[in-house]
Amino acid sequence: MMNDKAIVTAIFPSPVYRSTLTRKFTNKESKFISESKLDVNKNEGNTTSKNNYILNAKPFNNLKKELDNIIQDYFDKVVSTSNNIKPYITQSWLNYTETDQYHHKHAHQNSIVSGVVYINADKKNDRIKFFKETYSTIKLEIKDYNLWNSDSWFFEVETGDIILFPSSLIHMVYPKQGTNTRISLSFNTFVKGTLGVKRDLTELIL
Repeated sequence: MMNDKAIVTAIFPSPVYRSTLTRKFTNKESKFISESKLDVNKNEGNTTSKNNYILNAKPFNNLKKELDNIIQDYFDKVVSTSNNIKPYITQSWLNYTETDQYHHKHAHQNSIVSGVVYINADKKNDRIKFFKETYSTIKLEIKDYNLWNSDSWFFEVETGDIILFPSSLIHMVYPKQGTNTRISLSFNTFVKGTLGVKRDLTELIL
């Protein structure tokens, strides 16, 4: 018997912020992305640009400004702190994933919020998957998966999509399907300013 008055509320959720670029990548940006593919490191499952401060490159000047605004919006909407802090991008790098390649299961250390910009992605075949890493006392067979009973959740992605999430959130990419080269730009963030409260002995000035 269904209870029509029942309310299920999500508390302490993991925020996954999704947005899209309001423009296409410029010829200058696209050329730089192609050239960067010639200078890569082998990752576990795919390749990444050797330049891991890629957003500091001149061709990405405008993209970096757009991402700075999006990161600030995440902090305004999700973190919503009264502390005088300013988020900023630390490291950033390009990922190239060919057919049958993958991106291993991982999280991002020394970062508060991490993000991905999808430069070339096919919604039919490309997705990012997140995992809940907390221990469950019992394990039941699930009839209908939802946000409360799932151990993992994925989002389909396409060119221009942007996803931000807590850096501690475990994520991965399964072996690439389709013939397109999946290209994404990942980045980490930290903050400058004063954290915590002086009288509570939690103040940290960065």
